[in-house]
Amino acid sequence: MKSIRIGTLVGGGTADKVIPQIIPHGFESFALTFWQSTRGADLGELAKRVREQIEGHDITISAIGVFGNPLTGTGDNADTLASWERLIDAAEAFGTNLVNGFTGRMPGSIDQSMKRYAEVFGELAKRAEARGVRLAFENCDMGGTWKEGDWNIAHNPTAWEMMFNALPADNVGLQWEPCHQMVSLIDPIPQLRKWAGSGKIFNVHGKDATIAWDVVKEYGIHGPREFVWHRTPGFGDSNWTDIISILRQAGYVGSIDIEGWHDPVYRDELEMTGQVHALNYLKRCRGGDFVPNPVE
Repeated sequence: MKSIRIGTLVGGGTADKVIPQIIPHGFESFALTFWQSTRGADLGELAKRVREQIEGHDITISAIGVFGNPLTGTGDNADTLASWERLIDAAEAFGTNLVNGFTGRMPGSIDQSMKRYAEVFGELAKRAEARGVRLAFENCDMGGTWKEGDWNIAHNPTAWEMMFNALPADNVGLQWEPCHQMVSLIDPIPQLRKWAGSGKIFNVHGKDATIAWDVVKEYGIHGPREFVWHRTPGFGDSNWTDIISILRQAGYVGSIDIEGWHDPVYRDELEMTGQVHALNYLKRCRGGDFVPNPVE
């Protein structure tokens, strides 16, 4: 049943402190994340400590990633591109073949970012391919639209088509989650069926959303009332049994890593309460423990 593992995201800077505390909860994978830069992190030493901590447990490091804007390289994003390179080079030491993050974007529309995207990730894809590494982009809009934004172009299915046409590399794909589509009022299921079938979904974030359709119908999406909330799986609108079934039918072998720290209810002192509930919920949606067939 672990062809799809259920894990969680852990900050790269504190991973070696946090992971030993949460291993007993039953997480099957950990994805390590850095914000904008890995500068100051000894990735080789971190990899060694993390691998030692999970040794003897049936746990994998599913991905390592940096979330910033590698296309502009300005301000706090000045080190983001170099961080992608460092993580690609360090992936093997962590025992993973997946590096993930935002694509970044140039000022202006998504269309205006495509040339720079193909240049930057064309080189990164070559570097990754030489090391047996895949690159995956989270589908988070970070408050951006088609016309403008500061972080990521990979938040819309039309953009995915453009990205993969501009850079037709087999080791470039998506780190997908339903939440980021639902906040745009996109039904995530049809796109999941399409893109999982194409083999372009390399990793899944376990994050859901609740849409207040009564608010949408009465006030719309540009009024003063909130109409959607990011949720921990098990508390949102998505049917994760369907999601996992579609992934299995498409032959997906990887992990669903819970992205916590967003739920408006299971937060603060209830953060890990919500995450462990999500862990057990997703395991049930996956189908529970393996049971062998009778021998005839």
